[in-house]
Amino acid sequence: MGYFEDRWYKVIKHPGGRRERVKSALFGKGMRYRVRYIGPDGRERSQSFPDRAKCEAGAFMVSTETDKLRGSYVDPSAGRITFAEYAESWLRTRSFDESTREVTEHRVRKHLLPFFGSRQLGAIKPGHIREWDAALVGKLAPATRAVIFAHLRTILGAAVDDERIAKNPCSAKSVTAPRPVQRRVVPLRYDQVSAIRGGLAQRYRAMVDLGAGCGLRQGEILGLVDDIDLDAGWVHVSRQVKLVRSRLVFGLPKNDRDRRIPLPDSVALVLRQHIDDFPPVSLTLPWENPADEERVTVPLLFITTRRGAINRHTFDDKSWCPAVRAAGITPIRATGMHALRHFYASALLDAGESIKALASYLGHADPGFTLRVYTHLMPASEERTRSAIDDLFDTHGQHA
Repeated sequence: MGYFEDRWYKVIKHPGGRRERVKSALFGKGMRYRVRYIGPDGRERSQSFPDRAKCEAGAFMVSTETDKLRGSYVDPSAGRITFAEYAESWLRTRSFDESTREVTEHRVRKHLLPFFGSRQLGAIKPGHIREWDAALVGKLAPATRAVIFAHLRTILGAAVDDERIAKNPCSAKSVTAPRPVQRRVVPLRYDQVSAIRGGLAQRYRAMVDLGAGCGLRQGEILGLVDDIDLDAGWVHVSRQVKLVRSRLVFGLPKNDRDRRIPLPDSVALVLRQHIDDFPPVSLTLPWENPADEERVTVPLLFITTRRGAINRHTFDDKSWCPAVRAAGITPIRATGMHALRHFYASALLDAGESIKALASYLGHADPGFTLRVYTHLMPASEERTRSAIDDLFDTHGQHA
């Protein structure tokens, strides 16, 4: 059981049992009250409180003993590590693929360490979280703020799990997590997609067919090999080309899941012609991490004029953006190569495809995400309801 002492006074025992409370040599110096207790590990610990804080000292002692009984005790000294020290440890020990690690390290070091880095974990309060987030409003897009806030919440959550702090300040009721603004997707029209395709070099035009006709991501198209089943009509997406620490590598598709996508006959015809005109070339790249010794060799469908793997940044600058401009479209984020996936999704929804199937073809981990992004492109339920009832009544002659 813990106890606390008054360092400014001491009790002197006189003959006969009389006790007298007198000032000690420490009177007026430093903290007045000191709580001493035994931690779960058997070591004695202490916490000091100033003058006129006797009630706080008593409350601390009671809460500490209660936490020990409940098994929720956290050593106050464990939270004295700085956020920077703990964040670096978290980054080092967290399981990421190398490209995700690179992006996460950049976000943590650029947006979290400048504000929180020198603060001790135990000293970070909900007010600090609110102050930090308010300073980013207008400087970062809401979606970016939401991602960085999620990193902060995860790091501090790990500190709770490691018993560095008792609770996560990001979870306080006064802290509101930033919400990304879901902008409405406006798909390209067929004539725009066709115009962009025509503006690309012949060796790259089939990439548009794969994006608009199969919904592949840019990296998946760049990593596509010649094992497509042209006869049965299937595309097996099992790898992509990524940039990790400025080097090209092969890696798993996003969400670390491969998938099969129906291959339309029109796209299969384009691919047959592309393979005849530009035979696949076997290329060797590292797998996921450029520092690892593991290498993978596969025959790629799309390569540079120098017979190398395509760097997406170079392709965007030298090929895609000029083709977009030539089609009379402004090259912005919304008109990047990812826009071909939106065209694909809108075409399937117009044809009555289900959200679940669309999510599977697009490689989304959660069909709910697919629904949130494309719900406004789905046929209006009101019209379907009217048509269904009208057809029913017309069939049974109920309008007489």
